[in-house]
Amino acid sequence: MKYEDIQTVIFDFDGTLADTLPLCYHSFQTVFKTFDGKDLTDEQVKAMFGPAEPDIIKKNLESDDIEAAIELYFNTYSEEHDKFVRFNENINSMLIALKEEGLKLAIVTGKSQRSLDISLKQLEMEKQFDYKISGDDVSEPKPAPEGIFKVLSHFDQEKHHAIFLGDSDADVQAGLRAEVLTIGVQWLPNIQTSQFSDQPDEIYGKVDQFMKDFSL
Repeated sequence: MKYEDIQTVIFDFDGTLADTLPLCYHSFQTVFKTFDGKDLTDEQVKAMFGPAEPDIIKKNLESDDIEAAIELYFNTYSEEHDKFVRFNENINSMLIALKEEGLKLAIVTGKSQRSLDISLKQLEMEKQFDYKISGDDVSEPKPAPEGIFKVLSHFDQEKHHAIFLGDSDADVQAGLRAEVLTIGVQWLPNIQTSQFSDQPDEIYGKVDQFMKDFSL
């Protein structure tokens, strides 16, 4: 597949740009063990994904100590980040190459602005993106295409000039609903979806192959 017409590249974050899913699972598991005495599996945590982390906790926590639970989540996410998440040279090189080509780079993620900022700082990605939409910025999380539409509006970009990359069913469905070129990625050790329910326009298992097809 060739991408000559693409001017804006939009990424999901967890499982797409950074191998943060184990940290997300751990942080939620810490919260639910501490406040509800529950031992949740990774799959049980993943089933809650969609809205930003504070809303996940508000919706699913049995304890009334909601604010304390939310703070524990973010404290755990921040303090344990270096233990769980490693800098990825291939992804960093891809982002630099895309920027050097003059493309606009954006993030549309369900995670909160707070945890996104933590990860971007820790992974030295803060300056790579021209625009970011977090779970705090939308009324309807993915698979609704609201976040993608916000990016297109911000850049005054036509749909056929944009591409969206993500690792989950919700990502693929959001991209398809937004009618942008939609890419499923499976290039990190931990991803949300190994078999997509809806067929994206392309699937990549390696960053290098995407870069080659993008002529980077």
